[in-house]
Amino acid sequence: MDATIKPIRPNKQVESRPAELDPAEFLAAAVRADQPRPARAEAEQAVKTLLAYIGENPQREGLLDTPRRVVEAFDELYQGYHQCPAEVLDRTFGETAGYDDFVLVRDIEFTSQCEHHMMPFYGKAHIAYTPVERVVGLSKLARLTDIFARRLQTQEHLTAQIAAAIDEILKPRGVAVLIEAEHTCMSVRGVAKHGASTFTSRFTGMFRDNPAEQARFLSLVRGLQR
Repeated sequence: MDATIKPIRPNKQVESRPAELDPAEFLAAAVRADQPRPARAEAEQAVKTLLAYIGENPQREGLLDTPRRVVEAFDELYQGYHQCPAEVLDRTFGETAGYDDFVLVRDIEFTSQCEHHMMPFYGKAHIAYTPVERVVGLSKLARLTDIFARRLQTQEHLTAQIAAAIDEILKPRGVAVLIEAEHTCMSVRGVAKHGASTFTSRFTGMFRDNPAEQARFLSLVRGLQR
C-alpha cells in the first residue's frame, strides 16, 4: 500500500518583506505650508486643560506662564516637522582623491519624543555610508538625525528613516545605521527600569549583503567606545 506523505505545515505562508518607507517621509518637510493648524491661543488653552486634568490650578502664580512656555518648548522640540531632510543632503563634494571605503560618524547625540507617550528617549546614533565619487559634509549626517529625531518617533522608525534618506538621496554603495537609546517611558514610568538600553540597526547595499562589512562597522562603533 502506498503511503501518503503529508506536509507538517500544509498552510505555511511565505514570509513577507516589511513595507518600504514612503519617500515623502524624507524628501520633503512633514508639514506643508498650507496644512491647517490650530492657533497658538488654542494650543495654550489645551495646556491649561491638561493642567486642570491633573488637579492643578492653571490660575495660580507659578503656572500663569506655563501654557506659553510649553507651546514654545513644543516649537523647539518638534521643529523637525518643518525641516526638509533632502535639503540637508543636497550638497556634496567630489574632491575625495578616489576614496572608496566607508565614512563613519559615531556618537551623534540626539533626543527624541516617543509617539506612544510623548516622553523623551535619548542616546547616540552611529552612521556609515560608502560613497560613490562624492561625499556629503560630516555635519549633515548629524543634522539629518536631528530632523527626524525632532518629531514624534519610535526608535525603529527613526533608524529606518535615517538609513532610507541617505540611501535614496546620496545613492551610496551601502548605508549602516546603529542607534542606542534610553526611553523614559520605560525608565521613569511603567516597569521603571532605569538604565535599560535599546539598540536598533538598519543596513542597506554592501552592509546588508556583506557580513564582513557589517562586522567591521560594528567593531569600529563598539571597539573604540570608552
